[in-house]
Order: sequence, then C-alpha cells, then structure tokens
Amino acid sequence: MRNLIETGRVLSGAEKYEALREKIGGYAAEGIAVAFSGGVDSALLLKLACMTAGENTVYAVTVRTRLHPSGDLELAERTAAEFGAVHKVLQIDELAEGGLENNPVDRCYLCKRSIFRKIKELARTLGAGCVLEGTNADDLLEYRPGIRAIRELGISSPLADCGLTKAEIRELAGHLGILAAKRPSAPCLATRLPYGTRIDYELLARIDEGERYLREHGLYNVRLRVHELTDLVSTGKENPGRKWLARIEVDLTDLGELLEHREELVEKIKGLGFARVTMDLEGFRSGSMDKL
Repeated sequence: MRNLIETGRVLSGAEKYEALREKIGGYAAEGIAVAFSGGVDSALLLKLACMTAGENTVYAVTVRTRLHPSGDLELAERTAAEFGAVHKVLQIDELAEGGLENNPVDRCYLCKRSIFRKIKELARTLGAGCVLEGTNADDLLEYRPGIRAIRELGISSPLADCGLTKAEIRELAGHLGILAAKRPSAPCLATRLPYGTRIDYELLARIDEGERYLREHGLYNVRLRVHELTDLVSTGKENPGRKWLARIEVDLTDLGELLEHREELVEKIKGLGFARVTMDLEGFRSGSMDKL
C-alpha cells in the first residue's frame, strides 16, 4: 500500500481507520513487535495489531528508562495483558549509552537510534520481522529529530503513513475502548530542560514528582520546565550548587487553578529543591523548549 499522505487525497477518519487496519494486518505474517509506551498512539497500534494478527503472536516492547515519567511501565504492563500481547521490557540507560549527558540539540535522534536498535535486536530474537512505532501525522509538522533515526532503521510508522492526527487517534482509541484515549502525552523528561543543559537523573526525578503533584490537582497538560539560574538572578550564596527556576506550563483554561492554589503549589515545588517558581502566561505548548 502506498503512503496515504502521498496520494494527495483527503481521507475521512473512517477511511484512515480502515487503511490503518489493512496496513497493520499486512504485517501479521511477518510477526509484529510494537514499541509500546502505554500512551494513546502506541496503544492504538497494539490494539489493532492484536485484533488483526489471528494466531500470530504480537509483542509489546516497553523500554524501562529513567528519562520518562514514572508509572508508564505499570500502565504498559496492564494494557498489554488486556490486549493479549506478550509484554517484553528492555532496560536502557540513555545517559550512559546514548551520549545525552549535555542534552544536545539532536538528543531525540541519538536516543531513538539507541533505543530502536535494541528493540530491533530483541524483535529479531523473538521472530518478529516488523517493528511498529507511534509517530503520527502531527509529529511530522514539528521538530522531531527522532523520526530520522526511525526511518534510518527501517521502523514502520503506520499512523503517520495513514495520515492520522492526534485528535483522530484519540477518537479512534475512545471508540475501541482504549483507556489511554484520554491520557495526556508524557514525553521524555529531558524535554523539560534547555538544550545544552547537563542532565542528571536526580533532577529529572524532582521534575517528575513536581508534575505528578500538579496533575493531582486535576490539571491535564502539565510541564515543569526548568532553567538553571545564573549568579545574576540566583537566590544568594547561602545555597551552594546548581540553582533552578521552575516554569509551570498548563492549559490556558487551567491558569486560574494555578493561581487559586498558588501558595500551596509554590511551597511544594520549592520543597523539591527549585529556588524559584513561575507560571508561564502563554500556557502549555508542546515542544516549547524547541522555540527558545
């Protein structure tokens, strides 16, 4: 089947869904391994793979990493079992293996290349000839250097090939009863830091805890972006070591909620070791660090 983006014809959501089912079903005989984070994109892929695979085994491969929000692995395990896939977990230390310590501009490329090489190796040992991943049509319009690594390694991206946007994916997932349909995106925690900033796992753990706390207040899209403070704007010499400013991004409709609980939120975020806490009046923007 041709890449449907290249046909020049605008397809309806129903047509895209049927094209996606046909495309994934065509991989069944090769054996399918889905790079499975537990998010809505990969969940839709895994669901359709299991629906169309017949007697063939479908593998859900989840990467255990400290660069991603906590809780992802547990969700992936439950979802894979619910769909009937065989769940496999790969342990990867991106900072040690991927050359990401200083958060380079091509971080996503280096990270995806390292991760998907290992996923391909595992798929080969399992007898799965095709690896699927969840890039969608919207991702093709953003700065996503990881897509280059995926293409170089020959990984298949059926959602993007069939022109499915994030909104259409959520709609289809909801129709199929996939719980992740309403789950907000949870990208790599390194996206919370400016490029060129040295990454350490302890800082990422504090960011993760801060975001989990904010979501407990019912906030949907949440990002705790952090910036290292210089001596010019730091809090003084009484606190040696690196000092961080936490910049909170939430949906514009949720800014009032932040202000209503301002004192409590500031106390919590500062308690995690952030010297200053700010609210971003532009609100949540996916990939906002790419636009600095």
